[in-house]
Amino acid sequence: MSHLKKLMSEASGKIMESSAANISAWLAENFLPEWAVDALVELFEEGRYEEIDDRFFRFLAFGTGGMRGRTIGKSPAMAELGRQSEQGTPEHAAVGANNMNDFNVVRATMGLFNYCKSHLGAVGGVPKLAVAYDVRHFSKRFGELAASVWARMGGEAYIFDSPRSTPQLSFTVRRLKTTAGIVITASHNPPHDNGYKVYFSDGAQAISPHAEGIVGEVGKVAWSDVGKFLEIDLSGVKTVPAEAEEDYVKSIENCVIDPEVLAANKPKVVYTSVHGTGAAMCPRVMRHFGLEPHFVEPQMKADSRFPTVRQPNPEYAETLSMGIRKMRETGAECLMATDPDADRMGVAIRARSGEIRLLTGNMIGSLLADYRISRMIEKGIISDPSKCAIIKTFVTTPLQDKIAQSYGVKCVNTLTGFKWIGGRLELYRRRLEEALGKSADEYSYLERAKLSQEHSTFFVFGGEESYGYLGTDLVRDKDANSAVIMFCEMLGYLKSKGMTVDEYLDSIYLKCGYYLESLRSVYREGAAGAKQIQDFLANLGECPLESVGGVKVAKAVNFAKDEIFDADGIRIPSEKFYFYTLENGYSFAVRGSGTEPKIKFYAFAHEKAEDSAGLAEAKKRAKAELDRILDDLEARF
Repeated sequence: MSHLKKLMSEASGKIMESSAANISAWLAENFLPEWAVDALVELFEEGRYEEIDDRFFRFLAFGTGGMRGRTIGKSPAMAELGRQSEQGTPEHAAVGANNMNDFNVVRATMGLFNYCKSHLGAVGGVPKLAVAYDVRHFSKRFGELAASVWARMGGEAYIFDSPRSTPQLSFTVRRLKTTAGIVITASHNPPHDNGYKVYFSDGAQAISPHAEGIVGEVGKVAWSDVGKFLEIDLSGVKTVPAEAEEDYVKSIENCVIDPEVLAANKPKVVYTSVHGTGAAMCPRVMRHFGLEPHFVEPQMKADSRFPTVRQPNPEYAETLSMGIRKMRETGAECLMATDPDADRMGVAIRARSGEIRLLTGNMIGSLLADYRISRMIEKGIISDPSKCAIIKTFVTTPLQDKIAQSYGVKCVNTLTGFKWIGGRLELYRRRLEEALGKSADEYSYLERAKLSQEHSTFFVFGGEESYGYLGTDLVRDKDANSAVIMFCEMLGYLKSKGMTVDEYLDSIYLKCGYYLESLRSVYREGAAGAKQIQDFLANLGECPLESVGGVKVAKAVNFAKDEIFDADGIRIPSEKFYFYTLENGYSFAVRGSGTEPKIKFYAFAHEKAEDSAGLAEAKKRAKAELDRILDDLEARF
């Protein structure tokens, strides 16, 4: 330890002051194991000061949704690499205050436990936890470590016996009636990342007041206490029972509006899990409904490296390339791909012309929203549209607002993050139970649909532009396991009508107008990048833009300062998020990513389209104008 302190002294002025202070704070708490100290000595001895700064310039933020960061450094120390697994997982996660590692996982879990124990308070009872983990580097270890900490602190912990999806964790929290849930995942981030997401007893990611309370308790945990829980002990940890898994599959049956049309018109589809947890449940769900999907076999094997893709994100064409080849080989109508924790779904479809086209998350969500509303009305599930709602984020296409309006259904907009959608579902449920005087669980899905329209609000569909969708309130996060079957049902219905997906989407445009969206993400890595992003957002808050792309701003909304109310009359929480409307009817939004080192520019086009010829022209105009807006925004950054 003294040698490390000497090396730090010699590196004075070569690393950031915050890095030096944070390393000193850790060393003073005396909790680091020998290999971790050896790793730091190695980094200092070899003068890898940029690496040290990236790891220690700040403490990994435990935010309202959890935390996410690198588990493998850009320049790993040999003491960390140790004996690597067959898939290249180092023996130890990267040492760093700003890294996802054992130390941050233990501290976060201790804080979460303390909050849950305090929350139970006078009611008493043992805090219960459900844990799931995906296929990433260290995911199983972090999941077992969290469960071990919880049990050793006196709680009751459940963990899955193998990788499972984020939506299944959400369902399991509610099914087992646990106080909280943890899923170890970094979603579709690069392979070197991992994350820790927290769910509360309603099955949704924690929101106010629980979110702030959890963050506060995590901040109180002394690093010196972390060392006591670094060894994993699963002797007091239980495995999630098989019945809970079966109930999750059964719950997805409620997402299918017309099982007969699906059974009679089975679509020919290709599916890939892109090496993630979707392989555990999506094939099972599709077979449950009698489908026989073709699989992209090389991608159905769990692999922390995601070796067949540059990034395991179903938004990207490159990620879907192997699946598209399989579509061509099999003559399939559709390809569906899920991300590592199976909460997002990307889609490619075969158009009437035979061309294979990728759908954006906005397109997929709009198709499902229109299909579900129209078919629920046709089937009598929706009897009072004014008491029904779809829920989406502000950065999701306004086409969905227009679709809802066309049917008389309410469209509720939320801040970015499915936790806000999950939180609203809990509010609807509480209102229903207050009116009924009993638990909503005592009623079937169709009974709850009827009662919700009488006493509360019936949730029809929810989604966000980043390829996340939800069909019922039984899960409180986006769910690709159910999205695949919802999309298959829609395909079956269109097949029965002799219509292709592209034709159905164009019919929606002709009814509601043409909408197109584009997103541009600009990455800024490390300490300097984080500062650049924050400085840009702060300046935007003080000096709103007056024109973009040669068009004047008609309205600017600052979500950090302005009072904004949603369609339910509820005030939107403050957030550093900016939304602009231009004089030509186009709009754009700016926000920093909550999970990756990047800033996001969203642009939205709206053009009138009264016939096929007009629609073709609208598509050309919209794309050119969106490119101009985004080019200008990126140049300013």
